[in-house]
Amino acid sequence: MTYEDLKGKTAIVTGAGKKTGIGYAMAEKLAFYGCNIIIADLGKPPVPGESLKSATEEEMNDIIADLGKKYSVRTLAVAVDIMDSLAIASMMRAVQGTFDHIDILFNNAGASFGVPNTVLSYDEAAWIKTIDVNLFSVFRISRAVIPMMTGKPASIVNTASRAGKVPPIFNSAYAVAKAGVIMLTKTMARELGGAGIRVNAICPGQIATDLEKWRFGLEASFFGSTIEDREKEMCKTIPLGYIGLPTDAAGLAVFLASDASRYITGQAINIDGGQCMEL
Repeated sequence: MTYEDLKGKTAIVTGAGKKTGIGYAMAEKLAFYGCNIIIADLGKPPVPGESLKSATEEEMNDIIADLGKKYSVRTLAVAVDIMDSLAIASMMRAVQGTFDHIDILFNNAGASFGVPNTVLSYDEAAWIKTIDVNLFSVFRISRAVIPMMTGKPASIVNTASRAGKVPPIFNSAYAVAKAGVIMLTKTMARELGGAGIRVNAICPGQIATDLEKWRFGLEASFFGSTIEDREKEMCKTIPLGYIGLPTDAAGLAVFLASDASRYITGQAINIDGGQCMEL
């Protein structure tokens, strides 16, 4: 599949500031097909003692320079705190200063805080922050970007999770947030269909990202095991028998962004090696 229709279109991808993540894989694949790329991420220096590092401004600038040079597309990097509506408004001013229209939005940014914990022991502030980053941000970013998407067919793809369908233990806030993303995807699809904007979600299972490695590290500490042993145990639950790659998730996301999926909207599609064989 060549996705010729993506050439010359413009996409915003949140959470795309690190080359090890799904967001970057999405941006790179879109650029390969000739799509102009806007990457949005925190763009802040590492916080001392922080186990899961956010993307820095330098990393973001390196990515857009590389994509622009390699694929001859227009690029832009914008630093944004997706929990801050004022910061999102500032991001949109920067976008509007460079691009006239947005064709594709990937709401991909996400994180988990305060885990592992049960509902009874979960820190309230960490629970709320997890919901904010993973669910409320999709609402905020979409509401800010949609006015630039109207007038011709467009696509929004939200990164949900298998956790939004099959509840994991000790990670309730993330699961609840991703279930919310699935329902938000469906309501947006209903509301925006008349404007020609399709809205779908991808539901990744185990994908080899920094977040996944961090999760295996936490589990190893909790169970007195090793990261390698936790990965092996997880692979036993996957019919295909292995952990997926960011490019696997990106391939599905790009399909949903393209005209190849022109009659698909309001769907939450699993990409998990067969772990979740249900609707």
